[in-house]
Amino acid sequence: MGSHAFSHEMAVRDYECDIQGIVNNGVYQNYLEHVRHLYLKSIGIDFAEYTRSGINLVVVRAELDYKLPLTSGDRFRVDLDFVRESRLRFAFDQAILRLPDEKPVLAARIIGTALNARGRPYLPAELEVLLV
Repeated sequence: MGSHAFSHEMAVRDYECDIQGIVNNGVYQNYLEHVRHLYLKSIGIDFAEYTRSGINLVVVRAELDYKLPLTSGDRFRVDLDFVRESRLRFAFDQAILRLPDEKPVLAARIIGTALNARGRPYLPAELEVLLV
């Protein structure tokens, strides 16, 4: 396992598979989002609390490269790195690896920003310090 800002292990549940017996392509985005939320919480950023305070963290672009399908019962790990994309945008570079062989399943770059109460993009100080 390489060095990443955050990693989380999960397992495929039967209902996440489609008629072909593989994880439906849209489910991978759920995995990625779940791990982004866990990461934010681990660094003291509560997504729901941000929303209640008028700060909305939003995805503006999602790039996913599918490499190998997962099937029911497969264990996998989602790795995450948090980087600056531009002055007002950040990116989550994420990878899903099947376990225990660590074969690449998916590579993703999820680009986001924060919108203030007026709907204008900005980066809150708590995120800004992580992106230096």
